[in-house]
Amino acid sequence: MDRIINIMNNKYIIINALDNVAVALENISAGTIIKISSCNIEIKKDIPRGHKFAVFKISKNDNVVKYGYPIGYALTNILPGEHIHIHNIKTLLKGTKDYSYSPDFEFSRTLKDVPSFDGFMRPNGDVGIRNELWIIPTVGCVNKIAEMLERKYSNKLPKEIDGIYAFQHPYGCSQLGDDHFKTQKILADLVKHPNAAGVLVVGLGCENNTMDSFKEIIGDVDPDKIKYMIVQNVEDELEVGVNLLDELSKYAASFKREPIPVSKLKIGLKCGASDGLSGITANPLVGAFSDILIALGGTTVLTEVPEMFGAEEILMNRCQNKEVFNKCVKMINSFKEYFIRYNQVVYENPSPGNKDGGITTLEDKSLGCTQKGGNSPVMDVLEYGDVLKIPGLNLLSGPGNDIVAVTALAAAGTHIVLFTTGRGTPFGGPVPTLKISSNNELANHKKHWIDFNAGSLVDNANIDEMSDKFLKYIIDVASGKITASNEKMGYREIAIFKDGVTL
Repeated sequence: MDRIINIMNNKYIIINALDNVAVALENISAGTIIKISSCNIEIKKDIPRGHKFAVFKISKNDNVVKYGYPIGYALTNILPGEHIHIHNIKTLLKGTKDYSYSPDFEFSRTLKDVPSFDGFMRPNGDVGIRNELWIIPTVGCVNKIAEMLERKYSNKLPKEIDGIYAFQHPYGCSQLGDDHFKTQKILADLVKHPNAAGVLVVGLGCENNTMDSFKEIIGDVDPDKIKYMIVQNVEDELEVGVNLLDELSKYAASFKREPIPVSKLKIGLKCGASDGLSGITANPLVGAFSDILIALGGTTVLTEVPEMFGAEEILMNRCQNKEVFNKCVKMINSFKEYFIRYNQVVYENPSPGNKDGGITTLEDKSLGCTQKGGNSPVMDVLEYGDVLKIPGLNLLSGPGNDIVAVTALAAAGTHIVLFTTGRGTPFGGPVPTLKISSNNELANHKKHWIDFNAGSLVDNANIDEMSDKFLKYIIDVASGKITASNEKMGYREIAIFKDGVTL
């Protein structure tokens, strides 16, 4: 799918030559005359920035086309200049479906002139971009102990360690089957994450996620990196915890930054609090970056499966082979079946904030959302809780919920999550969560949240030049530059996808 085709005017954009709608780049008042080609179109009602208006007559039941693809069908006749939104179009999406594989991609990878960043080489060959101590509770019952240990130890950190963080969650007990196993997988993935030079695993002692069973999920690990404490088995859990952190701290402080090729970077791709410009500025910028990083041998991963619905066939046809295509079909239909199992429609999206920002249907949202994956082939499809294995563009099963999705991306092994937003959000995940604004107003209004502004693309900034600048920015972050709200303000949290019985 092509990115921006042509900004026709500073007031609007027609994204693809096949589109029968334009998107307002600024608020357009009723009565404004818009010239498109040789036609003068009068705007019938005020069009807010990010919202759509018809550029041709669209008859009732005809498809409304944006990004070159249908985003729904017209509920009534729509005249040129009329506002197009939830009042006059409806989604085309339904339940599961059969798909056919029609490959449509090119490999264009090159490894020339691979730049480097300053990161941390771990003994097992993994690479970290932060040198931190993490505290992982096996169960929600010990959350406050983990928090107290973080607070108690934060003033003892040597300068070689970037920080200490406890990741609280409500699970680890009263779960059954796959639901319990997924919790264990996500927590085990975090324990092994290379941004954590040292990890203290804190358990209660009577939970379902017993320390022995959790160790089996974690597998073989460096005993210097990971220490375990069962609080029911010690007299003073804070004293013992601090002593274990002393051991981890000494080990973690032995690591130093060194030059590492960017081909080792693994980057998560996520959007949230989107608006009508997200698919025009921030998401295409991230897609261009993704293609560059992959050309340099690096890895990116796209999740938010419900926000692929309506654009999934584009991704399926970019799968590198039939095996990966079949995994993609399974991922899409399994997530639709998850909705249906709970008697929910698959198109119950976008959110109220998305709609207020100009996104109308789930197809509209998905076609903008998936642009973060650029144009590279899909090399692999991962289950929720799986870890990245193959360089290039990967798809990861997971919901659209911001905190759950970012946690899943971190658990998959990403070093950084690129988070595009049109309305803004302060939260951050366990790895640097870099916020990219889709519009200038947000970037100016929330400077303490936003790391990079893609909004200037509506001012005819060059996307190729901006993506090169963005790559340099990511290299700086990988080398230690801290992110705005996530790291400067200490916003770090995790959430685990729950799908099962609570005892």
